Amino acid sequence: MEIDPRRLGFLLAVNRYGGVLAAADVLRVSPSAVSQQIARLEAETGVRVLDRQPTGATLTRAGRILAETAERIESEVGEARRSLLTLEGDISGVVVVGAFQTAIRAVLVPLVTELEQTLPGVQLVVNEVPEEHGRRALRRGELDLLVIEHDVSAPSPAPQGARDVPFLDEPWVVALPAGEPVPTTLMDLAERTWLGPEPGGAAERALHRLAAELSFDPRTRHRYLDFDVGLAMVGAGLGIALLPSLALRRHLPENVQWVALPGLGTRRLFVRHRVTRTEPRAATLAVLEQMVQVAGDLEAL
Repeated sequence: MEIDPRRLGFLLAVNRYGGVLAAADVLRVSPSAVSQQIARLEAETGVRVLDRQPTGATLTRAGRILAETAERIESEVGEARRSLLTLEGDISGVVVVGAFQTAIRAVLVPLVTELEQTLPGVQLVVNEVPEEHGRRALRRGELDLLVIEHDVSAPSPAPQGARDVPFLDEPWVVALPAGEPVPTTLMDLAERTWLGPEPGGAAERALHRLAAELSFDPRTRHRYLDFDVGLAMVGAGLGIALLPSLALRRHLPENVQWVALPGLGTRRLFVRHRVTRTEPRAATLAVLEQMVQVAGDLEAL
């Protein structure tokens, strides 16, 4: 059996972005080109890698094995590229990263210190920015990298001239006041009073997805933008909140508990950068690769 590693990249894109059409948008090719590469991969391996349904395509067990292999190849190639650039002495300069609270706390703050040893020629500048502001800043060249979020049900491809690199998948969890009955199924959440997440954010999209799947109308009374504020509201008994697991990677208030339930889904984080004749720079790629590595080392709750 001989496998062309280039075809694995197409399968990996289908897995990451949720289907053939989305993968084609990201790869800047036609959907038929993606389908042809997948068909040739199946012919080379002798196994079916996609389960094609009217609602879309999902990876088979064999497909998942090959996608994991593709991720390892991508990681090794990136590490080799960074090592070669280090030998050439080309990795230097300022790299400005825009992100939100949870990614800064869990990944970027530890990375600033680490880069002093691994990339001494690179100065990392971290800016906490709302995502919409960050998108504009990235287009204007004020940021080199931007962390963005999606609910698992609503990934969208990067715009023309940009690329999204998968960064971290983390489960959604429910925070609720300590002492309250702990829900055991999603239906136990339907009658609870919810705290409203940031409008337009991934948490709000995830809550709407759950409401549609369970056919209930979330009863919300208060709204939060910052996850720490949401936890304070939960602790005060104002409602329950849907939060990403990174929001709980700190000492929780004594009056707050949390639960992970099957079916809550995940928050998907990506790092976006510009794609031009001169970008991304070597320093930008080196920082991006180390961000992905730090995120990969995070332990799940």
